[in-house]
Amino acid sequence: MASDKNLNELLKWSIENSTPSDPSAPESTAHRTTLNPEMLAAIMGGPSDAELMQASIAHITSTDPEITLESKLTAFDNLEQLVESLDNANLLSKLGLWTPLLEILGHEEDQLRLMAAWCVGTAVQNNAPTQERLVALGGVEKLVGMALGERVPMEKRAGDGEVTAEDAISGEETKDVRRKAVYALSSAVRNYQPALDLAARELRKRGESVQDEMDATDMDAVDVLINGLRQRALDA
Repeated sequence: MASDKNLNELLKWSIENSTPSDPSAPESTAHRTTLNPEMLAAIMGGPSDAELMQASIAHITSTDPEITLESKLTAFDNLEQLVESLDNANLLSKLGLWTPLLEILGHEEDQLRLMAAWCVGTAVQNNAPTQERLVALGGVEKLVGMALGERVPMEKRAGDGEVTAEDAISGEETKDVRRKAVYALSSAVRNYQPALDLAARELRKRGESVQDEMDATDMDAVDVLINGLRQRALDA
């Protein structure tokens, strides 16, 4: 994969050479970016979808102060489009990207939480392997809490890589993030019984009334559950 520096230089070169010029204007003497062999390779072959997904998550989770929120949201938008493909969605597990993606559900910035929920919902839609991963990694519990207005605790990595949860965050989740969490939960539970059973248990633990023994393939029953959560988010 081309380094971040090479990708940035490639972007600069693209901008410089795609900007329309005035034929009557004198030729600029400003320094123009030149293409090195790595950049040429990026043009000819381009990074793979897997490399783009890894780069997106690295960009989103970077602590570099020069990386703006807008830039991170753009990277998230790119990631969401990539995981619309079932093959790419399944790569999230192979590339080890599920854990950092789910951690962002607890990010302090609400727009990043919203995009994380959106990506999760897209990745698990009609995709049993990714639905299984979401269940295994505790994502369903997080989405249930978010859909009900709870703020998911932010997680941090210890020096040895172990993930630890911070204390619960006070305050309620925003309406827009709640709606995306409901969307993600809807994608997670449809046609995947373990996710629906887990979501139902989590809702009952929070005092919610849920139909007994729902069938994940019964779209009418699932709709009743999801539409109720969606309306509560809208009314919040």
